[in-house]
Amino acid sequence: MITKKSNLVETYSLILIDVVAVVLAFVIAYVLRFSGADRNYRNVYYLVSALVIIVAILYGVMSNYNREFFVRGYFVEFVALLKYEIVLLVSLGTFVFLLQAKLFSRLVFLYFGIANFILTYLFHTLLKKYMMGVYRKSDSADKVLIVTESKLVDSLLEGIKETVSWNYSITSLAFIDYDNKPETDEEIDGIPVVAGINDLYENATTLPLDVVFISLPNTPVSEIKEILENFETMGVTCHYNVEREELNLKGKTAGNFAGYTVMTFSLNYMDYRRVLIKKVVDIIGAIVGLLITAVVTPFVALAIKIESKGPVFYKQERVGKNGRRFKLYKFRSMYIDADERKSELMKDNEVDGLMFKIKDDPRVTKVGKFIRKTSIDEMPQFLNVLKGDMSLVGTRPPTIDEFEKYNVYYRRRLSITPGLTGMWQVSGRSDIDNFDEVVKLDLQYIENWTLSLDFKILLQTVGTVLFGRGAK
Repeated sequence: MITKKSNLVETYSLILIDVVAVVLAFVIAYVLRFSGADRNYRNVYYLVSALVIIVAILYGVMSNYNREFFVRGYFVEFVALLKYEIVLLVSLGTFVFLLQAKLFSRLVFLYFGIANFILTYLFHTLLKKYMMGVYRKSDSADKVLIVTESKLVDSLLEGIKETVSWNYSITSLAFIDYDNKPETDEEIDGIPVVAGINDLYENATTLPLDVVFISLPNTPVSEIKEILENFETMGVTCHYNVEREELNLKGKTAGNFAGYTVMTFSLNYMDYRRVLIKKVVDIIGAIVGLLITAVVTPFVALAIKIESKGPVFYKQERVGKNGRRFKLYKFRSMYIDADERKSELMKDNEVDGLMFKIKDDPRVTKVGKFIRKTSIDEMPQFLNVLKGDMSLVGTRPPTIDEFEKYNVYYRRRLSITPGLTGMWQVSGRSDIDNFDEVVKLDLQYIENWTLSLDFKILLQTVGTVLFGRGAK
């Protein structure tokens, strides 16, 4: 499946390692040539190497010589890199000539050519092995549900296996069979069958799921449209095999998935360059936040321990992007029996829907009230941000029991990474008493997301924390 995201990752990761190879090759060539001797005219070598790096970047961007990188074999890779190396060496020779750098050693030229070819080939091979062998099996790879008819599944899986992709893994199957009900505990080629026509959405809402591939050539268009609309509502990207008439729905783009021509349906359009910037900001913010957390932890820990028994930190399983589960960290603000007492307090819940909140919660300690009011209790979540479970700005990650009651509309809240803060937190979180209003604000954030919106929410969060407006 060639998507904008995967294409950007392939293009820029390969350009990056090509640049690293050029730098290392120049260092190796220079050291081998001048080892034990007086190393003069370094500035000439710095300038020439910088020019060659620019050529490497331009060649990677403009020629796209790394296209089909993950499907080409060792020999094709060798030929592609040989052409690339010739371009670099011709450019190197041209720069030396134009700069009249007569003192540029021919041995450096030779050593560079050999070292750069070997390093680039090695780095490309290691990247390919990592992405295909490690990343593809990791939690970061896109989790794919195939929705098809049972009689078509063997040919579909066979066709998918013939393609080579690093960015997704087939994790589940669902059959839309009208004449028989599939056994949802069976496996086909190691892939579990998780749903049939009657429980498709009920089971899909609780799966780790990023992408749905739909191939239903014998299903009426009206029913396929319903399937697409429901998965779109959940915030899940859909690829429809267009070996039949075109459907007209919002968010439709043409593409390719596992060797099949598809129409892709998705309501989430995010520029992955901006997503990358958001990730960098998250990492920087998490590091700064953890440094501040390290300073306040001894004082908070002492106060928590003095007032009540139990651990300083509280861990709770939450649900993150597209159904992934993770451990959320907080400073403990409640007594240790808080989870057990929750059921008896449900009758006092002040929020309509799938959230729990009551004023003057008796489970909260005196220290807990203070650290909640100042949001100090949430500071350990900077570790979740650094790990990638959360972002600085996003939607509120639901608890497991909340998540298991989600419908397709609520599920769309999870189509992005949850955040430390978000639209509903800065909109007066104590004043909201309806879960549907929370969902509405979350979807408003998802549909209108920009980097400037994140920055605005972060500034509003600072004001909210400083003045205590809407604090829990």
